[in-house]
Order: sequence, then structure tokens, then C-alpha cells
Amino acid sequence: MIGAHVIVGYANDPGGRDALALGSAITRVTGGELTIATIYPPGSPGLAVEAQANLAHAAEELGQVTAEYLTYESRGTGRGLSVLASRIRADLIVVGSAGGGQPGRITIGSAADHLLHRSSEAVMLAPSGYQPPVEPARLTLAYVHRPQCDAAVEQVAHAALRLGVPLRLITLDLRTEDQGKLRDDLALAVRLAWESTGIEAEAAVAEGHDVVAALSDLEWLPGELLVCAASEDAQPHRVFLGELAMKVLRASACPVTVLPRGFS
Repeated sequence: MIGAHVIVGYANDPGGRDALALGSAITRVTGGELTIATIYPPGSPGLAVEAQANLAHAAEELGQVTAEYLTYESRGTGRGLSVLASRIRADLIVVGSAGGGQPGRITIGSAADHLLHRSSEAVMLAPSGYQPPVEPARLTLAYVHRPQCDAAVEQVAHAALRLGVPLRLITLDLRTEDQGKLRDDLALAVRLAWESTGIEAEAAVAEGHDVVAALSDLEWLPGELLVCAASEDAQPHRVFLGELAMKVLRASACPVTVLPRGFS
């Protein structure tokens, strides 16, 4: 289950603080290690000092929470987080939304964009202004009938079992496909979750003329976590989001985790 070692990409701004709160909440639930990292560009002594100051702010925000604090030099924040996560064997990278976006939604900045197309670790994004609850309420997997999603069903079902929360499998009906086939595919996914873990997953078809309308068609609980699998176009052990999944991520009002291809 992801969350054994979480690395948070931190900057002293609203997105950084959202990521910090979410990463801390995840490790509180999983009992995993927590690393807070600030990335700064090479050849910038002043920014290196500022990075250390950022981490001091993060430590103040976390208070008594146990964490390791690291600065890392890299030409890009996303690249730096990915390299650092690999070096310290983190299994989840948490980042916040870029500034200027819609409150309560995820806005993808340059760091998140890099991670969503190249990260070797799972990536979690916090919506703008997100306040994590004490405990998770439910895991929801965005499902499409393809190998990456079938593998994700088993992984997310195991995570729900360990966390003691319900599992929901959803698929989107944007009025372009046969809903009977979508429901049949979901039924097979529910069966897969049951056969692998014994969990009775809820299944739901979200209907709408676009992704935003379809996701609004569903009930979302405080403490919900949405999971997406990497595209079939992703390289092995890499994240790569397709166009539809990217729209789902941007429309989500809860944190979204993206699993690398072949995640285990």
C-alpha cells in the first residue's frame, strides 16, 4: 500500500501548505515516514537559503509531527522531487495546486505536470484550500476496462482493506458509449475486487455531458480519495495520464492519486 514513505513538495505558499497538510494526514493514517522537500535551482545561493527558510516554516506548521526536512538542487521542481523520491525510496509524492486556479479544485502547475508524465512513484495532488479530515472515508477508483485499471482494482482494494474503508469503482458515461457495456465492465471489476480481497465494492456510473457534469452526478464524502491508473501509453513503472484522466483530475474536488504503470 502506498504511504509507507511520503515525500511532500513544499513551498511557502497556499499550494505548499495544502500538500503539507495532506501528506501529514496520509502518514498519520498509514504510519509511514514523512519527508518534506523544497527544491531550488542550481547556482542560486540566495534561493538555497530561502529553501532552508521554507523548511523552517514547514516545521512550524507541522509542530510535533515527526518528519525529515531536505533541500535539493535541481533545474525543475518536478524533476527534483522525482529524483529525490527515488533516492530516499519514497513511494508517494504529494504536491499542491498551482496558484490562480479555482478554489476546491486541482490546478496543474509545471511541477505537477512533470510528475504526471514522468514520475516513477505514485503522485497525489491536493485541491486548492483542501483541509484533510482526521480519517479517510472511502477510496474511489476511476475505472475503464483495460489492463492498467484491472491491476489498479486489486491494488486499491487491498489498500481499502488495510485502511478499513469502503471501496467504490466508478466509470464515466459521457453519452458516447453503450451504458450496458459500461455496467458489465464495472460488474467484472467488482468481481475482481471481491476475488482478490473479499471486499464488496460499490459500483457507480457517472453520467453527464462532460467530465465535470459526470463527477457532479456522484456523491463525494469528506475524506474521499480518488485514484486513477496510468495510461496504457505510460512506460513501465512510470506515471503518464491520458486526456480523459487529466480532465477527471482537474474536475475532482478531493485529492487524486495517480498510480504508475505496473505499480505494486
